[in-house]
Amino acid sequence: MEELIPMPISQTGREKLEEELEKLEVEAVDLRKRVAEARELGDLKENGEYQYGRQNLGFVEGRMGEIRGKLNRSEIKDCTLATEEKISFGSVVTVKDLKTKKRITFQLLGAYDFDLTDNSISIVSPVGKALLDHIVGDTVKVNAPRGEIQFEVLSIGKSEFK
Repeated sequence: MEELIPMPISQTGREKLEEELEKLEVEAVDLRKRVAEARELGDLKENGEYQYGRQNLGFVEGRMGEIRGKLNRSEIKDCTLATEEKISFGSVVTVKDLKTKKRITFQLLGAYDFDLTDNSISIVSPVGKALLDHIVGDTVKVNAPRGEIQFEVLSIGKSEFK
């Protein structure tokens, strides 16, 4: 059987997943109680509260399983250890799109803790993979779904969070 390679995750990302799991566990206890109460009302086929409760419970339990799997398959990497010499997990990178001339700054994180709304990308995304191990001044070609993109690496910074 093939051994799974742990996915790097920041301490902050792990804490967010653990916090979400705790909230879902509380919600699951409440949903189980409500489903049991609705079951006692009788005819389950026409009991909307029972059907709705079971559906929500399934969703919550599925998400809990997903989070537990991510936590089990992840390995904490300290983002503050990223150097300013070479792009790696945790690096804060500023690049320039050579076609549009637009500057973009983001942090490279793992697949389990990146957040596009927080200017971070996954190291396993096409852009993340292409940027790894590059240095300031490098031109990086990315084979993205919308076609080839070329970036120039303008700066590499350290992370402010673990």
